[in-house]
Amino acid sequence: MPAEDAEIQDVLKRVRSIAVLGASPNPARPSYGVTRVLVAHGYRVFPVNPGHGGGEIAGLKAYASLADLPEPVDMIDVFRASEHVAAALEEALALSPRPSVFWTQLGVVDLEAAARADAAGLTVVMDRCPAIELARATGGAH
Repeated sequence: MPAEDAEIQDVLKRVRSIAVLGASPNPARPSYGVTRVLVAHGYRVFPVNPGHGGGEIAGLKAYASLADLPEPVDMIDVFRASEHVAAALEEALALSPRPSVFWTQLGVVDLEAAARADAAGLTVVMDRCPAIELARATGGAH
């Protein structure tokens, strides 16, 4: 089920590529800032937003769906409302190869989807922010 602190730090050390599902082109939105933080920490980041596929978000090429990504990713970071998590998980599970981590942002929780992701062999992190967790690991601000 949802990961604990030590496992979260392990996830952040082992993943190299991250799809930010629900990334916003608006610099005032948290998903935009998190996308920038992940890039600054050396991750390969793919913003995903159905309304902005083919455009740019945070200076990166944006994709309309997970299926449109040009290469496999290690982690899906979900910036969608909780009621959309199950659909996001289905989209993630349809990828081949599958990501190893399914992460949802602060306030985004779907325990049934978490159980399904766990049963499918994915590491699950829910209701956490990777930018905050990276800052916690390094002792710095995000």
